[in-house]
Amino acid sequence: MARYYFHVQDGRTTLDDEGMDFPTLDAVRAAAVAYSGELLREGADAALFTGHSWRLWVTDEPEGKGKTVCDLHFSASHSAGKP
Repeated sequence: MARYYFHVQDGRTTLDDEGMDFPTLDAVRAAAVAYSGELLREGADAALFTGHSWRLWVTDEPEGKGKTVCDLHFSASHSAGKP
């Protein structure tokens, strides 16, 4: 198993220095998508509609260093006059 680190940039940057162990890159990618979903459910979606995108990326070293193995970007827009 290898250790991977999940970092978030959403107007501020939060760098992971603990990480989590995963057996495969597929497991890392699935965890990145699941973690992004958790962040969206916890309110990260509110910033998206104010024009602020956010990012979650995973590296093989702590503090945002090392090789990026997964990089997810989130943004949203809405049309004026529509609910």
